[in-house]
Amino acid sequence: MLRYTLMRLGVFVGCLVVVWGAVYSGIAPRGLGNSNGLWVVLLALLISAPISFVALRKERDRASVQVAQRVDRMKANLDASRSQEDVADDTARTQGQTS
Repeated sequence: MLRYTLMRLGVFVGCLVVVWGAVYSGIAPRGLGNSNGLWVVLLALLISAPISFVALRKERDRASVQVAQRVDRMKANLDASRSQEDVADDTARTQGQTS
């Protein structure tokens, strides 16, 4: 997941540099008043989202498989823990009834 996040951040930073250069060279329009920085960031986000959606598809799929495996493992551990508690509780109840 960290790898995907870093790759996504890299795509955003690359788009940010390109958009910043385009705005300051006059190719792309400047923002209104003092909003130029916000304009550059929003435009970079808008451009980087579809790029990373297409370019990082395989990495995103790998990350989602890892997250799903981790969730399944945690569910299995939780179920195992619950069953151990049930066995211990049943044992304690039967010992309490026989005493």
